[in-house]
Amino acid sequence: MSRPLLISDCDEVLLHMLRHFADWIGEAHGFDLALDATSFRDAVRERETGRLVAEERIWPLLDGFFDSEMHRQNVVPGAIEALSAIGEVADIVILTNLGDEYHTSRVEQLVAFDIRHRVLCNRGGKGRPVRELLQELKPSVTVFVDDLAVHHESVAKHAPEVWRLHMIAEPKSAVHMPPAPHAHARIDEWDEARGWILGRFEEGPAEA
Repeated sequence: MSRPLLISDCDEVLLHMLRHFADWIGEAHGFDLALDATSFRDAVRERETGRLVAEERIWPLLDGFFDSEMHRQNVVPGAIEALSAIGEVADIVILTNLGDEYHTSRVEQLVAFDIRHRVLCNRGGKGRPVRELLQELKPSVTVFVDDLAVHHESVAKHAPEVWRLHMIAEPKSAVHMPPAPHAHARIDEWDEARGWILGRFEEGPAEA
């Protein structure tokens, strides 16, 4: 039988991103990011006027950050140690919601923290790429970790046998975000998440 599989998001799971994005848009664009907002649509405001920044202006800001500012990101406490322990018994794939044009940069960024696992880029819901990984690797049991509720819903739809762990590593955001309805658990720190993940590997697939 194949090994278990961990499929992990990157930003706000393995690497901090929001706090560094907030710093950058303040420095470069004069915007403020409310870390307690529940979505980007309500989070970015013009510093001088307090007006919300239109949604169509936000997504290019995110691309701009990943184009030139990924060096700002730092690793989430406990992530490296957890991946090391999990990697002794399971395969690990990092499924990140970035376009393929950022694949090399993301791999190099993670390697700088000695995180050396397969990286897949994706746009949109993560349910379909998770299903494709299951078909390719045929793991005995799979755990999926992500900070966004929409991706847990997508995975629940396309791969319901996968255990789903909701994690938000940015404390200032985590306290304001409810647990994802389609996740099996919410844990925001890797020291606790590691044990939960290893426990699910021993338990077997989730009930579909």
